[in-house]
Amino acid sequence: MAAAKGKPGGARAKKPVAAPAAFRRYTNLAAAIHLLQTREITLLDPASWDDKNDAHFMQEYKAIRGFANVFAICFAETQETYHHWRVFSAGVDGVCVEFDKDRILSAFDGDPAIRKGPVSYRLLDTLRKRDEIGVEELPFLKRKPYEPECEYRVVYAEEEGDPKAAKSFPIELGWIRRITLSPWMHESLRLSVATTLRAIPGCTALKVARSTLVGNREWQALTNKARGASGPNN
Repeated sequence: MAAAKGKPGGARAKKPVAAPAAFRRYTNLAAAIHLLQTREITLLDPASWDDKNDAHFMQEYKAIRGFANVFAICFAETQETYHHWRVFSAGVDGVCVEFDKDRILSAFDGDPAIRKGPVSYRLLDTLRKRDEIGVEELPFLKRKPYEPECEYRVVYAEEEGDPKAAKSFPIELGWIRRITLSPWMHESLRLSVATTLRAIPGCTALKVARSTLVGNREWQALTNKARGASGPNN
């Protein structure tokens, strides 16, 4: 039998293994410290959301289904963008907590009150033409202009119970890949903040970096390529 083509001895080249999918949670430093200290992830009342269209859909979902409490948390399934930082984590205390997707979702396994899935982005004209919208669609519908957020949402809908402010679920610190500090945080503050986070029990090996999205030296140095190409014949 002829040897397989590729590497010597007939060995086939291995396909690169894709990195596990990630979730990014944009929040603030206080919430990140709370998460690390309590080892819990907290779902909050959507009534305080900035997008009032979104908040209204969640409120209507709660009312139509007659739920006692509805809480939610949102993750981004994409790389960092200026939009994510500016809208969800603006200011020097903004933070992005990056999770292993499968592991963080496992925190909600087995709870019948949990609904989860990616958000669907639709044009107003598209929904205007529909006779009905499914009630269970409501927590996962947003307007088309929000599509670059690539949002994944976890919703906790409790049928009975007293009004609550939030719902928390235990997590493991090993599910966190890294914490990225705000691109607007001054570089001189980064080390102190990172040291403080790593001083939390169980966080010694925590990866902490500062985003360079709005101030990247390597990107800025690319202008040298233009200077080199600006000779008399160019």
